[in-house]
Amino acid sequence: MRINMRQPRVRALLPRLLTAGLRAVEPGQALRSHVRRAGHLLHVGPRRCDLRGYRRVIAVGAGKASARMAAELEAVIGDKLSSGLVVVKYGHAVRTKTIEIAEAGHPVPDHRGHQAAARVIELVSKLTRDDLLLVLLSGGASSLLPAPGPGLTLRDKQVTNRLLLRSGASIQEVNAVRKHLSLIKGGRLAAASEAETIALILSDVIGDDLGSIGSGPTAPDPTTYADARDILRRYGLWHHVPSGVRAHVLKGMRGRVQETPKPRAGVFARVYNHLIGNNRQAVEAVAREAARRRIHPLVLSASITGEARELAKVFGAIAREIKASGAPVAPPACVIAGGELTVTVRGSGRGGRAQEFALAAAGEIAGLPDTWVVGFGTDGTDGPTDVAGAVVDGATQRRAIRAGLAPRTALDRNDAYAFFQRFGGHIVTGPTGTNVNDLYLLLVL
Repeated sequence: MRINMRQPRVRALLPRLLTAGLRAVEPGQALRSHVRRAGHLLHVGPRRCDLRGYRRVIAVGAGKASARMAAELEAVIGDKLSSGLVVVKYGHAVRTKTIEIAEAGHPVPDHRGHQAAARVIELVSKLTRDDLLLVLLSGGASSLLPAPGPGLTLRDKQVTNRLLLRSGASIQEVNAVRKHLSLIKGGRLAAASEAETIALILSDVIGDDLGSIGSGPTAPDPTTYADARDILRRYGLWHHVPSGVRAHVLKGMRGRVQETPKPRAGVFARVYNHLIGNNRQAVEAVAREAARRRIHPLVLSASITGEARELAKVFGAIAREIKASGAPVAPPACVIAGGELTVTVRGSGRGGRAQEFALAAAGEIAGLPDTWVVGFGTDGTDGPTDVAGAVVDGATQRRAIRAGLAPRTALDRNDAYAFFQRFGGHIVTGPTGTNVNDLYLLLVL
């Protein structure tokens, strides 16, 4: 982990805190904690399967952490694993023996993801009731498995996805639309196969809603085509999405395109969804590491949502209160939150949730000594950039202005990436192999 900042104290401390969070949600370790084989028996949480009862055991999946999950699954199951295919973001692949790893585009789906999704559908559709299907899911699966519904094209999905990601819509709202444009999402992957299905899921969604993680390919979907239309209208996108998308949604509302499987659908009688890790585990690990280093931790929440700039205001207010009164936690203090913020993009710059949060926080903590705010994406890639996030301190705004930079202008342009590239403050990890939302830290030392 490389942190581009001057202060040696925090430059040494921060990697230890963030690394502790990452280790707690390392996909291989998470899978090992929940899946084991004892002879012919496969234990997944409380569930037990006799592997002798299956003709084939196949693994498919998608997400930024799914490659490491696949490698560990191979080690657990060994020779009983027949084959498999997992799709990861470019640069997130690892070496495997039995399960093929394909790389594709994220956050905007591409042709390689389209081809891989078609292969996944073909693979699972050939399975029978004598087979066992293991599905490995983590954050990013929605974009990595683009399978356009009837009458739709990959471009239709790409355009719609870009608009949704820039709109400020929550991940639940984004996924409600995605599910109704797909042959895989919203429980449709499970419905495509007759096999008994076990999904192992590393959550990147607030509240661990199984229907939202990767758009829920093995989970029932309570949303409807009417919900998809309402979301597109709510964010002013209905007349901007491709005409084919509007036509498809309207056909679905009229019953001319099949709805996603609902909670009482019979298909889910043979599906078992099992959560193996989430953001709270990362947050609590950071808190333990802070305490170990004699820094007082305070966990705000592992379910933070809302606009990045609004959370920056909250962190600024807490920092000022700590400085003034020693409350709600006395220095040296580490305030920790986890979750997934949104950014309503109005400018033409580059950045991500974590960088936008950090840049906004620079103004909120301006003038406070020994104070730092950190935004960090646990997957190592914040938005469409090559960095994990950024860190600022109470002097960032003043030093930037003296250097001829305008933090407020960069924020208005949604151009946090360029600001930190020029000024410093980026956190660089490369692909971490996991993905459980973001971490947001306030350090008052």
